[in-house]
This record gives sequence, C-alpha cells and structure tokens, in this order.
Amino acid sequence: LCPCLIYGAYVFLPFDAPLLPTVSARLVYTLRCATFATFPIVLGMIISGISRLCSSALEPFGELQREVEIHRTYVSQSVYLFILYFFNMAVLATYLPQELLKLIPLLTGLFAISRLIFWLSYAISRSFRAFGFSMTFLPLLAMLLWNLYGMFILEPENVLS
Repeated sequence: LCPCLIYGAYVFLPFDAPLLPTVSARLVYTLRCATFATFPIVLGMIISGISRLCSSALEPFGELQREVEIHRTYVSQSVYLFILYFFNMAVLATYLPQELLKLIPLLTGLFAISRLIFWLSYAISRSFRAFGFSMTFLPLLAMLLWNLYGMFILEPENVLS
C-alpha cells in the first residue's frame, strides 16, 4: 500500500521540489519537511498530558491506567521512529536526483499519517496496530536499504566523505 500511496501522490499532486543544487540546501529542505512530521508526536504529548491529568491515579509514580499508557507508549515509539526516519531522509536527500526530491515531503506526510493511523488503531485494540506500524516501518526500511545501496554500491569511494 505504501508504494502505491507514494507513487500516486508523486504523480498526481501538483507541486515540485525547489531547485536544490547543494547538499546543504537539500539538508535544510529535509529539516524543514521533517518539522511537519513532529506534529503527531507533539499532539500525542498533549493528549498524554491531558489524559494523565484526568486519570484517577493519585500517586504520580504508581501504576498507570490503560488510557495513559497508550498515549505514553505512542509518544515514546514515535520519537524513536522519527529519529530513524529523519536520519534516513537526510541521507536519502543527498543521493536523490533533483527530479526525485519531491519524495522528501511525500515521505514526511506518509510518516505523519501512518503514525496517526497507528495511534488510532492502538487505542482501539492492540491487535490492529500492525497496519499503522507497517506503514511507518516499511518505508523506513526501504529508505535504509536505498541509502546502503547508494553508499556501498553507487559511490563506494565516498562512503565516509
């Protein structure tokens, strides 16, 4: 489903990436796009705080209720995945040709939407969370494989430079 969503958005959404000839400009562009991927995480932090305030737990270090635990787990997992996602997107931006830089905001949007889907499905039932997680993890895995391919096969002489 993820490749179909990315391809459909790439073909049908009417925007192009700006001209980014240098690596530093591409990294700044990736950083600006990644800012939008933090929206579900910040929203999760807000909801987690509100649920913690509204819970009936009187002891702050006591056992958490399921509603509080769901939001806390979502936020911590999302932060870990965002770090991996961001670093892979930053490396990906250095290897992509100019005409494919449109993938950076599309992958950012996919990350944000898939984290929201994961959160919703995790709140409904823990058995439904695999769909949202796979929509986050599989593009991350694809980016990692492409980055490794780019570093070790396409440009092995520039691995550390």
